[in-house]
Amino acid sequence: MILPIYTYGQPVLRKVAKDIPTDYEGLESFIQDMYDTLADSEGIGLAAPQVGKDIRVVVIDLDVISDDLPEYKGYKKAFINPHIVEADDSKTETMEEGCLSVPGIHEKVTRPTKIRVTYLDEKLQEHDEWVEGYLARVMQHEFDHLEGKVFTDRISPFRKQIIQSKLKAIVSGRFRCGYRTKAALK
Repeated sequence: MILPIYTYGQPVLRKVAKDIPTDYEGLESFIQDMYDTLADSEGIGLAAPQVGKDIRVVVIDLDVISDDLPEYKGYKKAFINPHIVEADDSKTETMEEGCLSVPGIHEKVTRPTKIRVTYLDEKLQEHDEWVEGYLARVMQHEFDHLEGKVFTDRISPFRKQIIQSKLKAIVSGRFRCGYRTKAALK
């Protein structure tokens, strides 16, 4: 089932998401709904708060960008109870980011290029690993949603001032995008 994506201004996007038990009811179908929603919106990552649930679940599908980044061919994965436990700040990279919950806005964000993460996969197997490159960026972006943050929180105050009117328009539902949304004041 394709779920509506909650947009900037929705309170759930500012909540710190909770870890879930491994026997969380409906987890498998919820993850499938997240994959369906992600595909419908043509995104590469989606966190549970973006579909209205304050739980620690993320799906990432990088296969859609594998023409440009062939190392991600076939990469499609769910992360349950993910946490960034360490970031290697010795090397950072600045890239433009966008977000399904902040339609129409793209800004440059600086992030570490290497992070250590813990999570459960869809088979509820535990993982503790270092991740680098573009996947590390996508994980940081999506895992930020689990901490009640959006990418615009990571831009300079000057840039945030410049986009303030666009953010206010999103809060009030005055935006266009090609997927189902749930705006704050709808």
